Amino acid sequence: MEDAGVSYLPTAPKQRQLLALLLLNANKFVPTELCVKELWDENPPRTVIPTLQTYVLQLRRCLARSPTVGSLSAAHDRLMTGNSGYRLMVVSDRLDLTEFETLARAGRAAQRSGDDRKAADVLRGAVEIWRGPTLSDIDPGPCLRTQINRLEEARISLTEQRFDADLRLGYHQEILSELNAAAAENPLNERLQTQYMLALYRSGRQAQALDLFHQLRKTLTDELGLEPSRPVRRLHEAILTADPSLDLEPSSPAVFL
Repeated sequence: MEDAGVSYLPTAPKQRQLLALLLLNANKFVPTELCVKELWDENPPRTVIPTLQTYVLQLRRCLARSPTVGSLSAAHDRLMTGNSGYRLMVVSDRLDLTEFETLARAGRAAQRSGDDRKAADVLRGAVEIWRGPTLSDIDPGPCLRTQINRLEEARISLTEQRFDADLRLGYHQEILSELNAAAAENPLNERLQTQYMLALYRSGRQAQALDLFHQLRKTLTDELGLEPSRPVRRLHEAILTADPSLDLEPSSPAVFL
């Protein structure tokens, strides 16, 4: 809810929480029961429906202050009531989520067709839409937590796929700093760790790649009581022996990932 660089977002936590729920389900009716579940979980107030209706009215007033909406009547057309729920109408290209999902589909299609250069570029664009953790300024309830987890998983998955494409293209040195940050942020993610190990090895930093394996092994053992998976151990052994198969041509598959 931003117009000409001016934010018209509500400031009250519950209103922001409700707005987030409606935005993540933009252009679809969100049942009243789902709104109540998100805002209060198992402890709704006695006046739950009037309170929810008040929050919706306050969101409409925020919309009405935006010059592109301009009135409370127009705000009712944007935030609609019906079918025992509410629907927030949003132009698709105004939502980061829509852009992310569009780029994700295009990136995966490029991968399937074998166009790693396009896949890397498009997936990078998708990941760069993120400017921090999903809904970091919201205290989520059970419904938003589920959606946040789904989106975070999607972001990590696309990040992994993008690094795969970059590694196949031979961009191991160019992505070292990004892999370092991603591996540090996700210390239990074996795929990101192996991608970083491979990039280090191909950049002539065999000792660091081996150190990273031992660090991963310690983390997995200490936190989960697990040993690294077989693909990780195979990559470790290949790095130890300087296996020539690690020096892949850009078009070759990354067999150890």
